Amino acid sequence: VQLQAFGGGLVQAGGSLRLSCAASGNTSSLNVMAWYRQAPGKQRGMVAVIHSGFDTGYAESVKGRFTISRDNAKSTVYLQMNSLKPEDTAVYYCYACSFLPYRDFWGRGTLVTVSS
Repeated sequence: VQLQAFGGGLVQAGGSLRLSCAASGNTSSLNVMAWYRQAPGKQRGMVAVIHSGFDTGYAESVKGRFTISRDNAKSTVYLQMNSLKPEDTAVYYCYACSFLPYRDFWGRGTLVTVSS
């Protein structure tokens, strides 16, 4: 499985961006898709996760501002980011995993920069 992310860029605080991540290959087995981010000097951390049954989870710092969704027909996961803050500045990575057998996949990051 290969993951390709789109949609990063520069936005002013309070603005919005939408990230997309398209999966290719054997995508039928993907149980979980998620977005992680890594800011300079910080560890990579989970931002939002969505299961194949569409259950979602969010980091506390983005709850109420970010929405994760997926289109299984297109093997694509989205991250709608609203009310962006400078502290959201980071490289955002797409992640996916299958359970049986367990395998996980990472996409290349896409940079999101939020100016104050």
